[in-house]
Parts: sequence; C-alpha cells; structure tokens
Amino acid sequence: MEINDRRLSEIIFITGGTKSGKSEFAEYLGKKIKKITYIALSDPRPEDLNWQKKINYHQKRRPDNWELVETNNLINVLESVNGSILIDSIGGFIMENIIKNDEEWNNKIILLLNLLQTRVNTTLIVGEQVGWSLVSEYEIGNKYIERLGDLQKRITRISRENWLTVNGRAIKLDNISFEIPS
Repeated sequence: MEINDRRLSEIIFITGGTKSGKSEFAEYLGKKIKKITYIALSDPRPEDLNWQKKINYHQKRRPDNWELVETNNLINVLESVNGSILIDSIGGFIMENIIKNDEEWNNKIILLLNLLQTRVNTTLIVGEQVGWSLVSEYEIGNKYIERLGDLQKRITRISRENWLTVNGRAIKLDNISFEIPS
C-alpha cells in the first residue's frame, strides 16, 4: 500500500452514531488543548424541550474557559477564528445548505475543505453516522444522508486522525484501515 503524500491538515475527525460518545470523545481531546473555541452548529429550537435538554447536557460537560460560538455559518467562523476549534457537529453545516443546488453545494464544499485544510491549529470535528440506518422515505432526508456521507469521506481524506465511536468506545480508524482507492 502506498502512502499518500498529500498534506494532511490538523483535523481530528470523530464520527459515530447517535449516543455513541462522539461529542464526549471530542471534548475529552479538546480538554488537552489550552485554549479552544467550541462551535455549536445548530438552529435555536427554544420550543423543542428534548433538544434543549441535549444542549444543556453538552453545556454542563464543557469547561468554563472554552469560548462558545453558536452559529449556522461555519464558513464565517472558519474565516475569523484562528485558534484551535471543536465543531459539533458537521451535520449542522449540511442542514444550513440543504436547499442549495448541486453546483452551489459543490462550491460550498470546496470552500469548506480548503478552509479546514489550511488551518494551522487543531480542528476537532464531530460528525454523525446516519447512513447505517433506514433509508429515508423523503427526498430531503436522502439528500442529507448522501451529502453528509460524501462530506465526511472527504474530511476523512484530509484529516490527521480519524476516530469512530461505538457504544462509548473510540476506535482509531487510521490504525486499522486504509483508504479505498477512487
């Protein structure tokens, strides 16, 4: 197997299913960094009590010295924040851009990947694995699943480390896998 000579970024990508421990593992890694900005990618949902409960749980786990940015505009944040960051989760980027046509989406992806790959500080990215579940009966659900799967595969290719969380366990994928040739 040949070693790919492309320049890897400072990205550490953590992916896994719902309640697998991916955010907790990213936070564990983030606590080893002196100064970090936590980027929460989500629409505010004040009427959704279950969502608020989840947000509160995440907030209680984070150290007080972490800077918090709650946004839907990941591109803007990547252009303005220079230090180490933790993005939770990349699915929010998909949702923010779900209605874009294929050309607009591809342009966003290229911009996002360029911004991520050129960062010089640690960039922890949490991504959800939704493609292991049922196929959505809705077009928008399938669009989300396909875009997320494609984006995460592309992030994996430029990441320094790739982790999979399953049932509260973290597996370093780079140690037990190789990239599928395209």
